Amino acid sequence: MGLFSPHKRHANKFNYIPRYFDPEKEAREQRRAELRGERTEDADRPYAPGQYIRTQREARAARRAAESGDRNRSIWKLVLGAALLLLFIAILYPRLVEVFRQAQQAPVRSGQPRRARTDAFDQEGISDVEWQAQPITIVPNDYREE
Repeated sequence: MGLFSPHKRHANKFNYIPRYFDPEKEAREQRRAELRGERTEDADRPYAPGQYIRTQREARAARRAAESGDRNRSIWKLVLGAALLLLFIAILYPRLVEVFRQAQQAPVRSGQPRRARTDAFDQEGISDVEWQAQPITIVPNDYREE
């Protein structure tokens, strides 16, 4: 019977399937290992004095180069924004001010010239806004019923 045998035909195999794999965590751990000076290609070689210091210095230099590139881009963005603002102020702002000034000085009428009012009760030819802004005139009741 083949229940127990002192000689194994094959080694124990484990069929382990990870439930969750986080690629960001793997990248983070690999980056930390590189900063500590532990590289996968360096694992086979023996330790050389100063190896960890050189690795950290190279990683720091690469990080600073990337940061300085980001700073240069942000400075150029600020310069471009300031140039656009100055262009707006120099070209468009005086034109806008002139348009508003003209609009304040002479209101545009729709084809009819403004007729002079004959008396205080003449409401013809005035706009709704002007009509609403006029004071209310109270006329006394002086007639008598007979």
